[in-house]
Amino acid sequence: MVVNTLREWRLACPRGDLDLIFPTAAGQIEHHSNVLRALAPIMIEVGLTDKEGRPKYALHAFRHFYASWCINRRADGGLELPLKVVQERLGHASVNLTADVYGHLFPRGDDGTELAAAERALLA
Repeated sequence: MVVNTLREWRLACPRGDLDLIFPTAAGQIEHHSNVLRALAPIMIEVGLTDKEGRPKYALHAFRHFYASWCINRRADGGLELPLKVVQERLGHASVNLTADVYGHLFPRGDDGTELAAAERALLA
């Protein structure tokens, strides 16, 4: 469904020299403040707000969410991708950068009991 929707959008979206997927009406790069302006009402609607009722997350948080989803185990709802694939998807120049920033999220061979304990604590 998502792929078909993106294909339809690709045919209908404004064309520009940069051949962007989500351009401005003139086919140019969309400024991040405009993207946040569009996301703010959605975050407020679903309750992702701070104590003052303002949107809780900045745009970069969505990048971290995506990285975490790529890394997390399939059993936990993630894609369980290898470090090199995550590096490529995030556009990092080096796998070392990816490992330094997100290395703590990759599954370890000895963390089964810690995950079970964390789940029990969350459900208690």
